[in-house]
Amino acid sequence: MPTPGSAALVLGASLSAAAAIAHLACIAIGGPAYRVMGAGERMARAAEAGKLRPTLVTLAITLVLFSWSAFALSGAGVIGPLPLTKVALVLICAVYLGRAVAFPFLKPVFPGNSATFWGVSSAICGVLGLVHLYGTLSLWPTL
Repeated sequence: MPTPGSAALVLGASLSAAAAIAHLACIAIGGPAYRVMGAGERMARAAEAGKLRPTLVTLAITLVLFSWSAFALSGAGVIGPLPLTKVALVLICAVYLGRAVAFPFLKPVFPGNSATFWGVSSAICGVLGLVHLYGTLSLWPTL
């Protein structure tokens, strides 16, 4: 029977993987998906024009999210141990939680992103950060 901490990390892994899949959907669908996800008109137009940059940026984010999913599964004991899992989980928590609260500072850097994007993505990052934090702290002695 899984512990609450391992269940939290499995949930975190699932949510990170779902976010990665949503990013892949943007690549597959193109401009309309970038718009729905709130990535900004510039990114959507670039995708529609066949520019490489939106795909590369989105693939990089996807790769990070899938790797975070793997570290969470490793911490939960679902897959074998990955190197530096404890450090990775702390950094994952910090990035998710930092992204959740830092959006006012990030908005000027990405002016094309919608207010909906900032609100929804910040809330999602906050939930993901808290789920990972709970799982990491609960399993800390065994990581």
